[in-house]
Amino acid sequence: MTAPQTLDRAGIAQRIPHSGSMCLLERLESWDADAIHCSTTTHAQAGNPLRTEGGLLAPNAIEYAAQAMALHGGLLATEGSRPSAGFLASARNVKLAVARLDDVPGALQVGARRLSGDDRQILYEFTVKADDGRMLAEGRAVVVLNTPLAAEQQESTTLP
Repeated sequence: MTAPQTLDRAGIAQRIPHSGSMCLLERLESWDADAIHCSTTTHAQAGNPLRTEGGLLAPNAIEYAAQAMALHGGLLATEGSRPSAGFLASARNVKLAVARLDDVPGALQVGARRLSGDDRQILYEFTVKADDGRMLAEGRAVVVLNTPLAAEQQESTTLP
């Protein structure tokens, strides 16, 4: 059995460590071995857990992208195996074209492309765009895998 080409929010939540309202992505649009494309309207929800009195500030686009990267790793995992535990180690060359995300109409289009990596770390480039194609945020991120910290965090999210 192969991983599905599209998923809804419930399917995404089963494949990433984020649950409840912290699962920010609503739909897996497409993916392959190198890239993933997701969409969501959670940025406009008043109950978004990342929202402050000032709204949902643009740097939170990095978290949307990080969740797409986590989902990508989960989809690439060997059938029946647990995806590698990981955490976002750095975000670089981040460019933000807006101050806030919550006032962007329509869905956010969240993309990530794997540039390089091994069993210890992966370099992704990411984009967050408006439905009309307008760039909202872009950059690069390093995800570190299989470290004691990441493994401890993964274990703590699966304990009863």
